[in-house]
Amino acid sequence: MKIAAIQTFLSVVRTRNLISAAEEMNVTQSAVSARLDTLEESLGQILLVRSRKGAKLTKAGFAFLGQAETIVNTWENAKARASLPKGLTNLFSLACEPNLWVNLAETWMTNLRASHPDTAFEIWSATSREASEWLQSGVSDAALLYEQIVAPNIVSRVFSRDRLVLVSSVEREVMPWDPAYIYIHYGPEFRRHHVQAWPKDETARVSFNAPDWALRHILKTGGSAYLPDRLVKTHLDNQRLFAVKGAEGFEQTIYLSWRESHDEKFPWLVDQIQDSRHP
Repeated sequence: MKIAAIQTFLSVVRTRNLISAAEEMNVTQSAVSARLDTLEESLGQILLVRSRKGAKLTKAGFAFLGQAETIVNTWENAKARASLPKGLTNLFSLACEPNLWVNLAETWMTNLRASHPDTAFEIWSATSREASEWLQSGVSDAALLYEQIVAPNIVSRVFSRDRLVLVSSVEREVMPWDPAYIYIHYGPEFRRHHVQAWPKDETARVSFNAPDWALRHILKTGGSAYLPDRLVKTHLDNQRLFAVKGAEGFEQTIYLSWRESHDEKFPWLVDQIQDSRHP
């Protein structure tokens, strides 16, 4: 089974028709059809229902989609490792929850680049599900997430903790409920703590799953929300935002997970955990 056939399948899924996929891959439409035929014959399953109106995934196609993405990502990763720029001897691939990049993963990567000039680095934005799949398949070497990855041959340790503080665009004390409050989805751990601290039966009119988006929204339109102190420190210092007086704060645990076999290849993974325990 050629990698090009799988890449073509993913292109058709993205574009939803064979003509657009042919243009994207710079091949003829007949070549796209032939690659899909070869792939389906190899798997013994029909992956796409093709028509003049476009292409739709079958049940088997849905089942194969995640594996296809992993195969292609693994291939791209292998090519990158085989063609490192001159002077570089290693490639470190990190899958990172987008919300953990600013003033956390970014700072860590900057320090690693300075201390390991012979290593190339690549950072992929990933959900927990994607990061787990990439880590187990070897596409990524490590993952930085709000939850630990539990799988054979995967090590997960506490990397850091986000201190979540209730901030507001106006200086005020804590109140039973702020109509301008914005809820941010940090996951089940935060939700449990939030319900315990704020049992009042009110629902936020606006919610985000990305704290940096919520921050920009509050700075533009006003309101309040629980945000990581690493994101709001500058705004608190210049009084564009204010910590709500008397409000309870929370902690959100951040985990670094990596393939156990990489302890010797990337010793800074273990060193980072040791440093986080002994600041």
